Amino acid sequence: MLEVMDIATLLDDAARYARATPQLDQPLTLEDAYRVQAASLGRRYQRGEIRVGIKMGFTSRAKMAQMGIDEMIWGRLTDGMLVEDGGAIDFAAYVHPRVEPEIAFLLKAPLAGRVTPAAALAAVGGVAPALEIIDSRYENFKFSLTDVVADNSSSSGFVVGPWADPATDLSNLGMIMEIDGEPRQIGSSAAILGNPIRSLVAAARLADDAGEALKAGDVVMAGGATAAEHLAPGNHVRLVVQTLGRVEFRVRSGA
Repeated sequence: MLEVMDIATLLDDAARYARATPQLDQPLTLEDAYRVQAASLGRRYQRGEIRVGIKMGFTSRAKMAQMGIDEMIWGRLTDGMLVEDGGAIDFAAYVHPRVEPEIAFLLKAPLAGRVTPAAALAAVGGVAPALEIIDSRYENFKFSLTDVVADNSSSSGFVVGPWADPATDLSNLGMIMEIDGEPRQIGSSAAILGNPIRSLVAAARLADDAGEALKAGDVVMAGGATAAEHLAPGNHVRLVVQTLGRVEFRVRSGA
């Protein structure tokens, strides 16, 4: 357990102080990687952050190809990671931040275990366009599957747009992510497991397996619909999703 806590402290400090750390020099099992993640987030909770949901990762072929990984993973979201729609982040607070377009779910009822897509949808109170800020703390953005899981699946921030009718058909919505007014990624919500609701189904199962079932009020980020884009000081990022609307934020240069 001491080894798990040592790694958790290393990664938590790397995220907290925006300090790159070498790739882990010891192999972890996937189970141990999630134990490290839980312990690392536990340190954040002790500092006053509150868990507000989870994010799914590697749910699109584009993302899997970009990272050279074919496993679906997940991480925790806290209120400290939430960025207001139209707000700003400080570039200096990250190691090497990137951004990806997503769909977010807001739960109105608990959701746990093996559920059908219909049951998952019945627990949804709203859907929204969203942006996730990812920032692996490893040097040169190089890591193994277990490394990234231990590092909270690279989750660093999330921005959620206006909530829309949960009955909205999410199966094939056009998505355009712009940086400084220039389209950088164009895709479809269909890239998220064929339909983002399938990501919510997986989230319910994975969170329940970890002993922290999803509850009313939780936000679930369904996973990137396209490859991620690098961020730089001064950037303005906007995502427009067909039917759902838009969400945006900017990047300040200072800490």
